[in-house]
Amino acid sequence: MLDQGRLVRMPCAYDGLTARIAQSVGFEAVAFSGNAVSASLLGLPDIGVLTLTENLEHAGRIARGLKIPMICDADTGYGGVMNVMRTVREFEAAGIAGIHIEDQVTPKRCGLLPQGIPVLSEDEACQKIRAAVHARTDRNFLIIARTDAKSMHGLEDAAKRARSYAQAGADAVLVMGANTSGELRYVADIAKAPLVVVVQEAGPTVELTNETLESVGCVFALHAGVARYAAVRALKDAFTALHQDSHTRTVRDRMSSFEEYNQILGMDEWLQLERQFNVNE
Repeated sequence: MLDQGRLVRMPCAYDGLTARIAQSVGFEAVAFSGNAVSASLLGLPDIGVLTLTENLEHAGRIARGLKIPMICDADTGYGGVMNVMRTVREFEAAGIAGIHIEDQVTPKRCGLLPQGIPVLSEDEACQKIRAAVHARTDRNFLIIARTDAKSMHGLEDAAKRARSYAQAGADAVLVMGANTSGELRYVADIAKAPLVVVVQEAGPTVELTNETLESVGCVFALHAGVARYAAVRALKDAFTALHQDSHTRTVRDRMSSFEEYNQILGMDEWLQLERQFNVNE
């Protein structure tokens, strides 16, 4: 997909069900949002408390239930260069197709927050990317380097970092805060590397068409919030109706059926396997 020269849009899942839904509607790849996983697993915002083992075990379970590749949010790599190397090896062994690693300091925080995001020095971040590339055993395991430098250091510094990270071996780069076609074109001209963009479901990123993104060298558009925002609204509406009315008749037309739910989970395939290997059949 990286080499095809066309944009691939990926919804960001946070559990096995949301990833299976993405697969069932035809997406050729899915991403994995650390922000949403922190909310789903811990009930906490994206403030850097999700650990490597929690993220890894959860991602591996999801990936094993899919037929399409999944790219994961690996935060800062969970420490220094040694931690980054372990992170790469663990995610690769778990069947993940690739990860993105950011240059934030620890503790990291959600890159969409309006406050400034502190980042490592460029040299230290480059060393972490070199370590990540060195650690992988499969060349097809993608290393995406993300920089959050724009919020405090501006677009020029962020673009320069993206170029350095690509030169350090990253397969693609992601500049948080580069949200318009002009900003992305500027990054592309400086970085000379395939771009990844995070679509926020609001603001300028939702206006970016496939043609626009492809023209600036974007290969992946990660829709980080689509699953979590859709789920929060749908569940809040359904739970509110149940709480207030003691039934869900007013929202039932927005709920799936038992049959649709099982179809997404592949129930028929499992029942067929059970029949195939049942000695009593």
